[in-house]
Amino acid sequence: MIKVAMTSVYVDDVTKAHAFYTDVLGFETRTRMDLGGGTLFVTVGAAEGAQQDLQLLLEPGQGPIAEPYRKAVYEAGLPCIVFSVDDIEAEYERLRGLGVRFTQSPQEQGPVIAAVLDDTVGNLIQLAQRR
Repeated sequence: MIKVAMTSVYVDDVTKAHAFYTDVLGFETRTRMDLGGGTLFVTVGAAEGAQQDLQLLLEPGQGPIAEPYRKAVYEAGLPCIVFSVDDIEAEYERLRGLGVRFTQSPQEQGPVIAAVLDDTVGNLIQLAQRR
């Protein structure tokens, strides 16, 4: 069986992204290594032991491939990744209380209720709850 072990999201600033994804979104740090020359290798994952075999790499988003891609996806209003939540209304209110900017409040979209937020490091993130 093949399973997803790691996926990545391009970010403007790995240190700022790490703080947002852990302190605001509630992920836990799985790996944080200084590779030298100002380069960090940081992965986060679901807290409280959930999905231990799945990590999100906070990938530096500079460069001739990543930067235009990330900018085009953001400007098109498309989320770069989707995170599932158990109670989207509660997460929406919690995150708004922490100052998170949403580009879409929770709305029904087929089999899910979805909201979209700005992660402050160049991406839109969708939160989705199964109906």
